[in-house]
Amino acid sequence: MSLDQKRARWFGVLYLITFVTSIPALVLYEPALRHPVGFVAGGGNVNKIYLGALLELLLIIANIGTAVVIVPIMRRQFEELSIGYVAARLFECTFILVGIVGMLGITTLQQENAGATEGTVAYTLAAIKDWTFLLGPGWVVGWGNGLILGYMMYRTQLVPRAWTWLGLVGGPLIIISGTIVMFGGNPAASSLKGPASIPEALWELFLGVYCTVWGFRREAPILSADRASSGSGSAPILAGAEG
Repeated sequence: MSLDQKRARWFGVLYLITFVTSIPALVLYEPALRHPVGFVAGGGNVNKIYLGALLELLLIIANIGTAVVIVPIMRRQFEELSIGYVAARLFECTFILVGIVGMLGITTLQQENAGATEGTVAYTLAAIKDWTFLLGPGWVVGWGNGLILGYMMYRTQLVPRAWTWLGLVGGPLIIISGTIVMFGGNPAASSLKGPASIPEALWELFLGVYCTVWGFRREAPILSADRASSGSGSAPILAGAEG
C-alpha cells in the first residue's frame, strides 16, 4: 500500500471516529443542557458529563487529524486551501473546547449548594455550550468540511465527484442556517439546524466509509502526478490534475 493510500485510510478512520465521539457526547450532555438548573439542584449524574467531555477531547484530536493527514496530498495542488482547511478545523476545535469547559463548569456547580446564583450560572454555561455548538460544528464546519474540503475533493477527484456535491451543497446550507439561527438568538430552540445539517453529515459519513474501505481513487491525477514526480526526480506537474 502506498503512503498516500495509508493516509487515505487514516483520513477515513478519523472521520468515523468523529461520528463515534460527537454523537454520544451530545446524548450524554442532553440532561444538563436542557435542564441545567434542575441538573445542578437535583444531583444529576456528573459522570455522564465527564464521559461526554472525554469523548469530545477525542473528537478534537480526530478533527485535527483529518486535516493533518491530508495536507501532504492537497498541498501539491492547493497549498493555500489545504492550510485553510487546517485552520478551519482548529477554529472548530476551539469552539468545541470552550463548550467542554462550560459543561465541566456545570459539574462543579452541582457540588455546591444549588441556590439562585448557582442556577443562573448553570443556565449561562449551558447557553454557552449551545452557542459553541452553533458557531463551531454548526457554522465553521460549513466552510471547512463543506466548501473547502468539498472543492478540493471535487478538483482532485480523490473520491467520486458526484459525492462531493454533498459537501458543496451542505456547506452553504450549514452556513446559511447557522447565520439565521444566530440572529434568532436561541440556538437550543431552533428546528432549522437538524434538516440543514443532513447533507453535510452524509458527506462526512461518506468520506469516513469510502476512504476507510477503498482509500483514494487510484486514477486521481494528483496521485499520478506525485508518482511521476518521484520517478523522474522533477517537480510535480499538476496541470492535468485540475481537469
